[in-house]
Order: sequence, then structure tokens, then C-alpha cells
Amino acid sequence: MTTEMTMPRRGAGPGGLRLRAAIAAAFVLARFKPGRLRRVLARCSRGASPATYDGTLEVYEAVIATSRRCAGRYGCLPRSVAIALACRMSGTWPDWCAGVRTAPPFSPHAWVQAGGRTVGEQAEAADLRPLMVVTVREGVPGEHGGGDDRGDGGGAGRAA
Repeated sequence: MTTEMTMPRRGAGPGGLRLRAAIAAAFVLARFKPGRLRRVLARCSRGASPATYDGTLEVYEAVIATSRRCAGRYGCLPRSVAIALACRMSGTWPDWCAGVRTAPPFSPHAWVQAGGRTVGEQAEAADLRPLMVVTVREGVPGEHGGGDDRGDGGGAGRAA
């Protein structure tokens, strides 16, 4: 006797379309120059609440299950951006970090942190040195390089 079985599509299920949209946007943003990428992510993080470790880990697992390129060794930048964007779609924001590994193999790396812990990384936070960090406080000028480059605090162009 045979049983009919259908395998679920990758990325299907709750948040599948939104998750794929976040991953697609992440691959576009990953081509930006570092300063511009930081500014775009800082704008995205405004108004969000801090992400929890468990919630961010869930998003991490969904991203690597949906995108083989994000799951690969060299997919750290689009993976970290996709995780941050997917978290933002639910109203939260993890700390997005870009920097270097301080333990061999020495290399550039991008990752997310929540609750003071790296999410989905084999390396501990002590083995990574962030050079750019985008947190939920990023909209405040002077904090972690946040604010806009216009110098007006982002108020220009708003109706009074």
C-alpha cells in the first residue's frame, strides 16, 4: 500500500512570503557600501523594540532553511541583514553587527546579537569585534554612529 505525501515548499508556512521578501531585500542591501548600508538599517530599526534571543534564533533558523546562499559560509552579510529585516517585520530589532573575527580564521564577518549573545554563531561574542553596530537606539544622533548625515536630527521635510 502506498501513501500519498507532499513535501512542503521551502519558505512556505507562516511568514513565508515576508521572509523571502526580507531575504531578497538583504541581497540587494548587501551590495551597498558600508556607510550607506548602516544608514539604511538605522532607518529600518527606528521605532522597533529590542528582539529577544529566542525570537531571533527562530528567525535565524527560518532564514537558513529558506536560503542556501544565506546558510553558506560566505553568506554572513545577507544572512544577518535578512534576519534583522525579518525581525523588523514583527516589530523587533536585534543588534546588527559587522566587524571581524579576532580568533583564527581572521576574516570580516557580519552577525546579529540579541540579549547580549550572538545568534546562530559558532563564535562567541568575545571572538568577534564589531566595527559597525545598528541597535534599536540607532535613531538617536551620536549613539553608535546613528542619526542621519544631514545633521538636522531627521526633522527636515516633516509638516509641523
